[in-house]
Amino acid sequence: MCDQTFAASTFGSCEKCKDIGPLRNLYINSDQFNYCSLCVELLGFLRFFFCDYLFLKRHKRSLVFLSYLVHQVAERAEALGQFVMKTRRTLKGHGNKVLCMDWCRDKRRIVSSSQDGKVIVWDAFTTNKEHAVTMPCTWVMACAYAPSGCAVACGGLDNKCSVYPLTFDKNESMAAKKKSVAMHTNYLSACSFTNSDMQILTASGDGTCALWDVESGQLLQSFHGHGADVLCLDLAPSETGHTFVSGGCDKKAMVWDMRSGQCIQSFETHESDINSVRYYPSGDAFVSGSDDATCRLYDLRADREVAVYSKDSIIFGASSVDFSLSGRLLFAGYNDYTINVWDVLKGTRVSILFGHENRVSTLRVSPDGTAFCSGSWDHTLRIWA
Repeated sequence: MCDQTFAASTFGSCEKCKDIGPLRNLYINSDQFNYCSLCVELLGFLRFFFCDYLFLKRHKRSLVFLSYLVHQVAERAEALGQFVMKTRRTLKGHGNKVLCMDWCRDKRRIVSSSQDGKVIVWDAFTTNKEHAVTMPCTWVMACAYAPSGCAVACGGLDNKCSVYPLTFDKNESMAAKKKSVAMHTNYLSACSFTNSDMQILTASGDGTCALWDVESGQLLQSFHGHGADVLCLDLAPSETGHTFVSGGCDKKAMVWDMRSGQCIQSFETHESDINSVRYYPSGDAFVSGSDDATCRLYDLRADREVAVYSKDSIIFGASSVDFSLSGRLLFAGYNDYTINVWDVLKGTRVSILFGHENRVSTLRVSPDGTAFCSGSWDHTLRIWA
């Protein structure tokens, strides 16, 4: 770095961040710069380029520069080639609307839940049903596979989250081993195991999320902050810490610390209910899908929305979203029966997938990224690859 010297302090507007306050007159190769103490400190510690980068996160003026950099990178990125995905399997067995589904970590099995009150475990390769259980209520709106693959959780209008151990003994009933883990005061809208089978997160129409101990059924932490029904949640990738994001009918997406129970970030840029949220694979961002017909990407480091995925021709809500394994593609299911595939970096739509005959209500990419499964109000699930 070039030689630097300092002269007497003055008072005024920092030439870099524009903050008003005491200034230090910095001379670099005989050129004078009037910087505040923070700017001088950053300049000396990280050198000139990295100083600019940290400014992006600390000063409003810098966010404009960040947007400019992102735009420049996106323009230079190579465009995606022809994108083709087809329905490879169709899973039929539900008698009513499919409301939720989840993949097992073995990349082969799927659990789905439906308005008919049934929870079915499928072999995605053969399309065979391996397990089926009838819940005591209709509208089973949430289901999730345990990380071990040895249990599934589900719930809906019964206001509960129930866990069913899976057994391959045909003489043993899943229902007989049912364990009620969570109890809300309104319907259960979403559930997700944490990184073990021992804890589960739930979201509810009572406006709260909660963390439960599976073995004892004890409430470990509750999360209050939404002003209306919570419709969705997603747990951050394990390497990023103990956080999750939720969305709901108050149009807010909220990021929570599971240890403190506090909301640590909140975003409110949608114009209608948020139906689905999903973390970016790196954990540094998340996407939301809403009834306002848009999907929005939020960068947690910049604490702001950085992209909107929409077109004037799309007038129906986005019901479910998920990323490809690399994070370059965004899959979004819509209420107009279609699945739109977006280029995350460029913000352009690269494909539209047709096949369902009613609203696409749920969508998840397989753990190995080679396929994704969608569920619909047409009573079916489809495997795309």
